[in-house]
Amino acid sequence: MNYLRGFIPWIAFAAVSPFGWQWGALAGLLLGLRLVVKYRRAGEAADSLILEHSTLLYFAVLTAVAFARTDSGLHHYTGALSLGWLAVTAWATLAVRRPFTLGIARRQTPPEIWHTPVFLRVNVVITRAWAAAFTVTAGILTAVAAAGLGAAVSVPVQVAGFVLPAVFTARYPARVQARATAANPPVPVTGS
Repeated sequence: MNYLRGFIPWIAFAAVSPFGWQWGALAGLLLGLRLVVKYRRAGEAADSLILEHSTLLYFAVLTAVAFARTDSGLHHYTGALSLGWLAVTAWATLAVRRPFTLGIARRQTPPEIWHTPVFLRVNVVITRAWAAAFTVTAGILTAVAAAGLGAAVSVPVQVAGFVLPAVFTARYPARVQARATAANPPVPVTGS
């Protein structure tokens, strides 16, 4: 579940926003900054923190807008904007062939596996799943906000937008590993 740490600022934003969208944005910004500082101090390469840097940029802009215009109608669409931003981030990392999940996966995987075709392919598939979930969720949240359906509808949609790809992320690598093992069963070694 290490990959969920990168989403802590987004979760905090959703949790704090009912007290004021500007405070939710600030919470996301501060937690995003904390994550980047923590990972950089731990020796993480900047290019493995794509999601974290994208998060900082988003919350820096949103915080400035939210404090400058607390009464803006934009705050009704912040859920959709957030998921839309995450979708753009995920799709962009796929376009440049650097899936955002690579940095996260490398924190949990031995370095000798990082450049294997299977490792890279698994991360492309997982990033596509997140990108698709973010895109669909952003679209649904836009419709929910436009219809004025409120938190009773938007919160479950947002939760599903994170839970479904998280479950896929947890299960997919194990399925790939099981298929590889079935295709190439270990050769029994007998003693003489």
